[in-house]
Amino acid sequence: TQLGGHAHFLTPDKMQIAHGETAKDTAKVLSRFGHAIAIRACKFGEGNKYIKTVAENSRVPVINLQDDVYHPLQGLADLMTIIEKFGRDLKGLKVTISWAYAESHLKPLSVPQTQILLFTRFGMDVTLAHPEKFDLMPDIVRQAKENAEKFGGKLEIVHDMDEAFKDADVVIPKNWGGFFVSDDEREIIEETRKHKDWICDERRMSLAKKHAIYMHALPADRGREVVDSVIDGEHSVVYDEAENRLHTVKAVMALLMGGR
Repeated sequence: TQLGGHAHFLTPDKMQIAHGETAKDTAKVLSRFGHAIAIRACKFGEGNKYIKTVAENSRVPVINLQDDVYHPLQGLADLMTIIEKFGRDLKGLKVTISWAYAESHLKPLSVPQTQILLFTRFGMDVTLAHPEKFDLMPDIVRQAKENAEKFGGKLEIVHDMDEAFKDADVVIPKNWGGFFVSDDEREIIEETRKHKDWICDERRMSLAKKHAIYMHALPADRGREVVDSVIDGEHSVVYDEAENRLHTVKAVMALLMGGR
C-alpha cells in the first residue's frame, strides 16, 4: 500500500487449492487478476517445487515469500542490515550462522541456506555451526562453497557453537529443523532436545568481537534460541533488520511491477 497498490490476502482454505486445484491452474487464474503473485510455501520437499510450477505458468512476476529451500526477501533484508552497520565493503567480515535450540515447530532450512549463499557472494567469511545431523541441503552447501571460492570469501562448517562465535563480527543464531535426522517429526524433536545448550547468551556474545551485532529473522524463541539480555541488549539489531524487510520488499516490487 505504501507504493499505491492493493493486496489480496489469500489462504489455501479460501482458494480452490483446498479442493485440489493444481499449481498450474492456480497460476493461470491468479495471474489474470493482478500484477504479481507472492507465495509462502514452506513444506519440506514441496514448497520450492510448488512456487516454481506457479512461476512457469504465470503471466506476471511471482515473488518467493519463503519456501523450504530459499528465503530471498529475508536474505536481502539481512544484507541491507549488515551494509548499514559495516559499510559496502564486506570482504573478510566474519559472519556466524548458527543453529540454536527451539522446538516450537520444525523451522525451514531456507533462512540459513539463503544466508550462506548470499553472504559468500559478497566475500564474507562465513562460519556455519550446527550439531551433528542438523545439516543443510548438500547442494546448497556446495554452491555456497563455490561462491566463497569465486568471490574471495570462506565457508567453514563446525559443530561447536563457542568455536563459531569466536571473533565474529555478526552472529545469527537461529533454529532450523533436523530434516535429515528422520522423516518422523517425533524423532527430530527428540534429537533437538539433546542440544538445549545451543543458546545465544551473554557468555557466547563475549566470545565475539566487541562491536559484534546479533541478528535474527524473528520471531525468536526467547529463552531457547536466545536470552532476553542479548536480544534486548546493545548488540541486537533485530528491529532494524525487521524494518529492512519492508524497504527491501518494496524495492523488489518496484523492480518487478513498476510501470505495469
